[in-house]
Amino acid sequence: MAFSLRQLQYFVAIVERGSISSAAQALSISQSTVTEALRGLEIDLGFPLVERHARGVAPTLKGHQFLAHARRILADVADARRAIRGESAVLKGQLALGVTPLVAGYVLADLLARFRRAFPDVDVQTVEDNGDYLEHLLVGGELDVAVMVLAPGRSSSALQIEVVEISPYRVWLPLGHAATAEERVSLRDLAAEPHVLLTIDEIAEASEVVWRRLGIRPPVAFRTRSVEAVRSLVATGTGVAILPDLTYRPWSLEGDKIEARGVAEDLPAIQVATAWRRGSPLSAAAAGFVSVAATRQAARR
Repeated sequence: MAFSLRQLQYFVAIVERGSISSAAQALSISQSTVTEALRGLEIDLGFPLVERHARGVAPTLKGHQFLAHARRILADVADARRAIRGESAVLKGQLALGVTPLVAGYVLADLLARFRRAFPDVDVQTVEDNGDYLEHLLVGGELDVAVMVLAPGRSSSALQIEVVEISPYRVWLPLGHAATAEERVSLRDLAAEPHVLLTIDEIAEASEVVWRRLGIRPPVAFRTRSVEAVRSLVATGTGVAILPDLTYRPWSLEGDKIEARGVAEDLPAIQVATAWRRGSPLSAAAAGFVSVAATRQAARR
């Protein structure tokens, strides 16, 4: 039996509210109806979507993955209904949005453009800061949602996290560097090379963790918060750099070429994710933003 839109709506409500009872209350239906719908959806899919804990429920790994699909299906159905009726997406109000620095430079503009096309009447107020401070603002209710770079292993019991993009690290090299002859470069082979470190979103820390694991300590030519500075310094031969692929552009501002190669060692990719306070229902504007963010990567592909 194929699952229904109603089952998807109930499942999304359960995850967003953090419990079946809260979802039932928000939907104005009985708890048993929600439970039965969830059970039927899990049977149809063949895997559990949520796991119970003392404070309610949380999505399983597969449940978390399916959540993005469920939101996308519901959003597409809503768009189809509006299109057939000749209506636009009528959603007004404000959205308090937080972003970390890399998101501000490489993801935000595209996300806001997509969101404004879908919901032109929502006023978006954006704050840029580090992940710890954005979490503080989310928990305190000063932000509705944030888009942040998650360092490997970072998690928070206070936040609901939904990954929207995964970006592997690559080595940046000046044109003509000997390592450009390889498809993948070992960091051990760059141990004597000066490195340029980017000190935002814990990017530099990721490199240093791998260095310690490999037992190497390359010389550091420069530390900076500017990706463009890294680009220029690498392009002119000051050093090499290890950065996530989402920041790569082949030319510096001065017009010098930069090459990028894969990393031979196991360097965990960074994750870009939407985040909001766990157990707190999303406003209509925030839910719309989360849906737009979830569909962005598929749309770009």
